[in-house]
Amino acid sequence: MSQSINRVIISGNLTRDPELRNLPSGTSVCDLRVACNGRRRNSDGQWEDDPNYFNVTVWGSQGENCARYLSKGRGVAIDGRLRWREWETDGQKRQAVDIIAETVQFLGGGGAGENGAPAGAARAAASSDIPVDTADFVPAGGVADDDIPF
Repeated sequence: MSQSINRVIISGNLTRDPELRNLPSGTSVCDLRVACNGRRRNSDGQWEDDPNYFNVTVWGSQGENCARYLSKGRGVAIDGRLRWREWETDGQKRQAVDIIAETVQFLGGGGAGENGAPAGAARAAASSDIPVDTADFVPAGGVADDDIPF
């Protein structure tokens, strides 16, 4: 008997700010919407954008971090699994396939919001007054392009 594999890895940009909620049990759940853009040739042979949109659910403290540090437009890489669900609204059956994130990697810079502060609400301090220790950095010295093996 063979094992099934349910694994998905995507990278893209958030199309809206994360939405954080808490279940009655106290568990945090964060909902993200991610756009993954591809390109394809149209019938005229011209390249055009081909966006795909995915709903992503992030559980627990990782979801709380997503809500705290992410905002619309921010790049993310997500590793997770697919979950199919169905429900009924106004007598109509609906279906969707969502991504349940196991890991979320924040990509790129955080961007800037109002007054130069990091984008989004409840951000941690963007800079520190602790100086950077550069004692371990040693100048490369006289390396010429001919010394590089590629």
